[in-house]
Amino acid sequence: MPKPLILVSNDDGITSIGIRVLVSVMKKLGDVVVVAPDSPQSGMGHAITIGETLRLEEEYIFEDVKAYKSSGTPADCVKLAKHYVMKDRGPDLIVSGINHGSNTSISVLYSGTMSAAIEGAMEGYPSIGFSLCDYSSKADFSHVEEWVEKITKQVLDNGMPKGVALNVNFPPKQNEQIRGVKICRQAEAKWQEEFDERRDPNGRRYFWLAGNFVNFDKGEDNDEWAIANNYVSIVPCQYDLTAHHAINQINKDWDWEEFKR
Repeated sequence: MPKPLILVSNDDGITSIGIRVLVSVMKKLGDVVVVAPDSPQSGMGHAITIGETLRLEEEYIFEDVKAYKSSGTPADCVKLAKHYVMKDRGPDLIVSGINHGSNTSISVLYSGTMSAAIEGAMEGYPSIGFSLCDYSSKADFSHVEEWVEKITKQVLDNGMPKGVALNVNFPPKQNEQIRGVKICRQAEAKWQEEFDERRDPNGRRYFWLAGNFVNFDKGEDNDEWAIANNYVSIVPCQYDLTAHHAINQINKDWDWEEFKR
């Protein structure tokens, strides 16, 4: 029986620490192919390249692993992998990360890491996005490797619901070991943004996005609570953004006579 074929991508770029850790773990579980951006693409969300050239070059930075760098976004990388790099045999699993920084709560909507995983789910592949909630340039990834392997094995062995990708976040390394895993919902939290108005050396105005992250959620079943209490959070995500619960409410509340001719 052939080994699982695993596609690895990310949004921090093909030379990042996180993708090296992820590749090393995936090599224990299957045959690995890497298609990742040639430079950081954080905050790109599910952007794709349209109307511009999209480049793809083979890279030789991972031992015994076929790897390519792309000028495109994380979503572009998954598309290129499916339609070109892996056209003869599609992946059995797509993993993205390990992102250098949190993708909990509302951040999932802006995340390039999760866009690669969601793109995989859209194409029908089991997909996982991994992130470490530590923005330090010296962040330690060593404590997450065993959990990445355990979670990936579960997905390979048990599959995934159709159209679902897992958003997995790890707490930063602490004195105590990670306490376990929580299957969570996305916390009700957001960035309270500010734009700092500045001037460049030529006197021209520009803006710098700043702000603070605020968690409004008091529950103990969400990803922010899990990370704060030293658990791995796993949030199943879907690309269907329909607010199904609102359909009947809108049909009930609106004055539909206004729309009749």
